[in-house]
Amino acid sequence: MRLLPWTGADGKPCYLSTDNPHSMLSRLADEVEAAQLRSAGQVLAGARAVLGDAGAGERAVRFALVRAVESLQDVLRVAVSRGERIPGSGGNLSARGGDWSTEQDRFPPHAADSPHE
Repeated sequence: MRLLPWTGADGKPCYLSTDNPHSMLSRLADEVEAAQLRSAGQVLAGARAVLGDAGAGERAVRFALVRAVESLQDVLRVAVSRGERIPGSGGNLSARGGDWSTEQDRFPPHAADSPHE
């Protein structure tokens, strides 16, 4: 079973049951993972810029932190998915990694958009 790089409408993890890494859905998952990793690199660069700016306000710092948390969640899902596909891993990395799949419930995607200043 492959952990997919997205969640269902209910926020729960989605899995793909196939041994074919070249199936259409497997290739789509690979493309989404690659996009998530590229995006995480951009978010990291932006967060570093905000943290390096002594004049950055609370709103900018909160926005950078929320986006960093979202990206970290995506990157962790990619790492778990890839780790579970390593032969000999036992395919149970997500169970050892804690309940990271529900972080979005605790950190809503648009929390930084609400006024806190």
